[in-house]
Amino acid sequence: MTFRNRTIALAAVVLSSSAVFAQNSLAGRWDAAFTLNGTEIPFRLDISEDGQQIKGTLFNGDKETETTTAAKRNNNEVVLDFEHYLTTISANANGDTLTGKLRGRFEREKYIADYPFHATRHADATAAASAQAPNIAGNWEIPHETAKGEKAWRFIVKQNGAEAQASILRIDGDTGALTGTYKNGSWLLSHFDGARPLLVRVTPKDDGTLEVKTEGAYTPTEPLIAYRSDVARSKGFAEPENYSKHTTVRDANERFSFKFPDVNGKLVSSDDARFKNKVVLAIVTGTWCPNCHDEARYLVELDKKYRDKGLEIVALNFEEPEQQDSLAREKAFIQHYGVKYTYLLAGAPAEMWEKVPQAVNLNTWPATLFVGKDGRVRLVHSGFASPSSGAFNDQLKQEFTAEIEALLAEKDVKNLADNGTAPLASHTTASTNHNASY
Repeated sequence: MTFRNRTIALAAVVLSSSAVFAQNSLAGRWDAAFTLNGTEIPFRLDISEDGQQIKGTLFNGDKETETTTAAKRNNNEVVLDFEHYLTTISANANGDTLTGKLRGRFEREKYIADYPFHATRHADATAAASAQAPNIAGNWEIPHETAKGEKAWRFIVKQNGAEAQASILRIDGDTGALTGTYKNGSWLLSHFDGARPLLVRVTPKDDGTLEVKTEGAYTPTEPLIAYRSDVARSKGFAEPENYSKHTTVRDANERFSFKFPDVNGKLVSSDDARFKNKVVLAIVTGTWCPNCHDEARYLVELDKKYRDKGLEIVALNFEEPEQQDSLAREKAFIQHYGVKYTYLLAGAPAEMWEKVPQAVNLNTWPATLFVGKDGRVRLVHSGFASPSSGAFNDQLKQEFTAEIEALLAEKDVKNLADNGTAPLASHTTASTNHNASY
């Protein structure tokens, strides 16, 4: 064989190998789903590959993403770990399909379990008949009583023709962004970002209401009815809970105190020098709580903005008992979100009331306590409305920053006795208007 022929043959082999590699690449967008309680939960999964490096990404509408904390591929087997949620996707690739299992903990009464998973290469849907999709955009209210004292939930919808993005906002926080399209008289909307798996069918009714039927984890069994906010008022339905009044404190003059170990076992106390004359945000939280993940992103922003101005953020993390030995999820949570503020292990979720006795009607995850320089709790904000809640997230951020800045503006406290009951310093508290329009 001549040199020229050998060169041509070698080039053909290289091109052939490259084609095989490209054909076997998992990179791109996948239409994925897993089955929970007999319900298939669709979600978007993106995979990227760079040499031997592989990464998976889950989506929360168009606002936020969750990326793998670890991932690996061995020929046609791929494992995508989201360790901050203890969620793992394990699948085998066969052409344009992935089949396997999704491991996670999505029901209160169960520990981690495996669920059937499959995915296919994404293909753009055929154009929907947007003209046939009725307008459901805006703010709605769903009369619904819960054990936490709620009388109603909010239902927040953005719409673009036959496509919609919605969120159910409760006192704890929201469902994440539910996305989907209109077909055969209903919207089928779903969400999964490593947690909060949910499928919602929204059907407009002739009387102007919406029937909202939920399936997945933590969902009511009966269909819910959503009313426009003004219609709900005219019918005399109770409003959704006020996030700034749901939880209070037993004594406004009592200093807020805590003493818990950090992730390394070192005890941290509210009496430590680092908290002297500081404004403190004390967060009742848990890494098992999806809404707490939402808030952590925002707390990282607040920490960067206000730490040098006198703000200290302290997370009182109530970790599930089976996680307390290794703290694997807590450590992954801290690393994934880049948490630099103080993060303490306060106990198990069932111990919350014992460990935070000063709070009254404390029953949301998360709950944020605004503590002044004098050690007194000035405000408790229940839950966290994420960016999926639109204007309610904007409003929350305005109220958080206004409250923090008002507390920072107060004069330093001097010679306050450890158990003193000096009168509260005065400041302007952020006004609360929970009827914001989207």
